[in-house]
Amino acid sequence: MTTTMRRLYHSNLLLSGVILLSACGTTGIEHSSYEQDAKAAKTYMQQGQPKKAARVYQHLADNETDLQDQFRLLAIESMILSGDINTAKTYAQAINASQLSAQQQSLLNLYQAQIDLSFGEAEQAVARLEQIRPELLPNNDLIKFYQSNAFAYSLTGDLIKSATSRIALGPLLPPDQQAKNNSAILEALNLVPLNTLQETQARSSGYLTGWLSLARLVRQDSQNRVQLQNDFVQWQKAFPGHPANDLLPQILAGLQNLPGIIAIILPGSGTYAMAGKAVREGVMAAYHQDNSTSKPELRFYDSEQSSAAALYNQAKAEGAQLVIGPLSKPDIIELAGAANLEIPVLALNNVPEIARENLYQFGLNPFDDTEQVSAKAWSDGHKKALLLIPETEQGARIQGFFQQLWETGDTALLETQSYDPKQTDFSEPIKKLLNLDESTYRFEKLQQLIPDITFTPRVRRDAELVLLNAYETAARSINPQLKYLQAAHLPIYATPQVYTGLPNPSSDIDLENIVFCDTPWLFENAYPGPLSFSALENVRESFPPIYLRLIAMGIDAYHLTSQLDRLANEPFKGASGNLTLTEGNRIKRNLVCAQFNQGLPLATGIVNSSRLQTDSLPSTSENMSIE
Repeated sequence: MTTTMRRLYHSNLLLSGVILLSACGTTGIEHSSYEQDAKAAKTYMQQGQPKKAARVYQHLADNETDLQDQFRLLAIESMILSGDINTAKTYAQAINASQLSAQQQSLLNLYQAQIDLSFGEAEQAVARLEQIRPELLPNNDLIKFYQSNAFAYSLTGDLIKSATSRIALGPLLPPDQQAKNNSAILEALNLVPLNTLQETQARSSGYLTGWLSLARLVRQDSQNRVQLQNDFVQWQKAFPGHPANDLLPQILAGLQNLPGIIAIILPGSGTYAMAGKAVREGVMAAYHQDNSTSKPELRFYDSEQSSAAALYNQAKAEGAQLVIGPLSKPDIIELAGAANLEIPVLALNNVPEIARENLYQFGLNPFDDTEQVSAKAWSDGHKKALLLIPETEQGARIQGFFQQLWETGDTALLETQSYDPKQTDFSEPIKKLLNLDESTYRFEKLQQLIPDITFTPRVRRDAELVLLNAYETAARSINPQLKYLQAAHLPIYATPQVYTGLPNPSSDIDLENIVFCDTPWLFENAYPGPLSFSALENVRESFPPIYLRLIAMGIDAYHLTSQLDRLANEPFKGASGNLTLTEGNRIKRNLVCAQFNQGLPLATGIVNSSRLQTDSLPSTSENMSIE
């Protein structure tokens, strides 16, 4: 085979990344070494090993000068697939396009467009794609062509052309990929202004007309679900056989679950008015950031003005599809016992004894706090704990939670001591906790026998950490006193009361090295964005620090209205924690852990509490003492 004949032969066969060598074999012509290498590269591509194929094609392109551009073309495809975009760009720039066939030129433009998109050069990619003759491309490359078109037009903001490219792409895809492509078409059109949809539909034809009509229907602002369902039935009759028909069950199901009106039952007066206001501010902040076309209407009801059951029935009669609230446990108990819960209720507290269909319980549960800080201690390798709690009713409950968690398996609470939170000297309970009082007692006995004996108090050595339940004021005294009394070697893990929620390094330097787990919203790097702690500065500044976590709960309460149906399988990354649905429709919070460093709490990440049983909620629970 002469050089000229070989060039003509391969110019017809080096297409679409495939070299067809069978013709040589049937004519009895001896295969040259580069043909064997090309066949090996083709096999690598078929086996899904583009990096190996790229190395072979690159060698051929660098050594076979008579077919150099054809081998460069094959090398570029394999380089793109293996992620070596920079080298692919270098080889594409080296090709003399005038030496390629029309089909090869289309392939080169396709590969160069893919390279452009990898570098974010969407306008240049569009220009290259417009030079391609799609009728010359084999099926696999035609798929890449329409996919690249859809992506490029999306980046340049031409969403109609992006959707049109996907419409052409649909029939080329395997059946299992068509549903995802159809959803992408509708998502693109949902971002197009309604007047543009209408204008484009007036001059469109084919499947695009049906897509535009459906997109306008999905965007229709109506609270009448029955009318909307009838409208979709009429669309289906107008466009039989349209590929979007497969999306209708999902769309109609979404209409059933989407709350058009949300009733919010919160205290607007009375003892818990400030707590109700904090939740409301969080809800409204999330509502104002909701840019969806299906944004619900919010209606507020004062739980202090009527019974929870009466307000629920009133909201239902006025068209509510979902209720957020009430906030206090007695109201939740009364609602659960007196009302037929035909529409879902997202209660903002936890009552463990109650489990009802359509009743979801979401609150700032202190058991979550103790569970999470315990999980953090365990993940850090600590198993033997000392517990220091206040002499209060809440302290007794916290002690019960810690005992439930630690006095099982291979962990243990070695000792518990309580302190008077009204005092500033906590040395006595600390000495008892560290067994320093026993050490002193033994010294006094020995001193009676040996008057000249010297004494150095010895702290216990069987403990691995101290668990602390304390508000920041007490903790700022307890932490230095623990260190002074020879417990500097024991790390301290505290419940979130240790942090006010506001950075205060000059005062919190006394909390140095304390580890605690808390609401992600309080940490900028844990919950960034338009609803972050800093972004809502004007909102939070009108509340005392104790109410800050309720603002985060309000943010999540609004977002959860669209998440309840999938929360059991898809955890939601919320402002108050990573939220999951557990047994009895209870929403559990996984918290962010942090450690004080130079007086500032530095978040270290979400705690892993996989060891814990999510259905182990204790028999008593509270929500910021909201009873």
